[in-house]
Amino acid sequence: MHIHAMKRATWEALGTSVVLQVCDAGALAAARVLVERELAEIDRTCSRFRGDSELMRVNAAGGRPVRVDPLLMEALRVALRAAELTDGDVDPTLGAALELAGYDDDWNLLAPPGEEIASPGPAEIASPGPAPLRPLRIRARVRAGWRTVELDPGRMTIRVPAPIRLDLGATAKALAADRAATAVAQATGVGVLVSLGGDIATCGVAPAGGWRVHVTDDHRSDASAPGQTIVISSGGLATSSTAVRRWSHQGVTRHHIIDPQTQEPVVGTWRTASVAAANCVDANIASTAALVRARDAPAWLQELGLPARLVDQAGRVRTLGDWPAEPGMVTEATL
Repeated sequence: MHIHAMKRATWEALGTSVVLQVCDAGALAAARVLVERELAEIDRTCSRFRGDSELMRVNAAGGRPVRVDPLLMEALRVALRAAELTDGDVDPTLGAALELAGYDDDWNLLAPPGEEIASPGPAEIASPGPAPLRPLRIRARVRAGWRTVELDPGRMTIRVPAPIRLDLGATAKALAADRAATAVAQATGVGVLVSLGGDIATCGVAPAGGWRVHVTDDHRSDASAPGQTIVISSGGLATSSTAVRRWSHQGVTRHHIIDPQTQEPVVGTWRTASVAAANCVDANIASTAALVRARDAPAWLQELGLPARLVDQAGRVRTLGDWPAEPGMVTEATL
């Protein structure tokens, strides 16, 4: 997603791009400090790629209860709520499945599609290549089990049965966006938009005409990329895609949207799902679940009343609810 904006700052954090937009240029410097603080806390607490994170302490505990800070408790509550709302389609206990699929390091360091990296090291980010997406046959699997995760808010402990490994990638980034936007609005009193890799949260009074956002497959693209420019005045917006965050593992192109039923990257689904909701977390839950649910996603999103834009592998667009139609858009009847 590309944000049409003035009074903004951009940088890299959490392995992705950050866009901060405020209505008052005088508040930008203070707003950035607040956003950077929130992102640093999320990284320290929820990262699967930091050996010193609280999440990794829980994963390494061998099934023993671990005392944690309030932020991890909140993040896991959000993740378990996502699992409950989606009947397990968005599951925080898929860490082992992601590792088996080769997602065992920051995505920027993984081998681009069609290549292999013999040893860990920097790798250039490549746009999606032509390598086929095929099921990866894995002999050893670890069953997911979000219902087995135990939270004890009184003792502030979390227990995850071995060998389950948590991964909060499906919700933690969206939670960070919501928390950062709220922190800026409360501290500065100005309207704010925070985008973390295309997961967008807003808070406070929007600028005249609303926040203009260009919705595309790849959040790194500019406004000239194929897509649609829309306007939001409040709430959150999230795009999930199987076309961008891809890598090569054992000669097979993989992506990060895992089907809990197969424990492998989902196949036969939409290329991109964008959803608007009351906040970024809810938008991200819905967009991720839409990719897991594939053909069943439109009916589910319509039942929830969430505006959505789905793009199939051929580039055909289907809009749902109050999402604005596009000129020349392929109609629902022809899909």
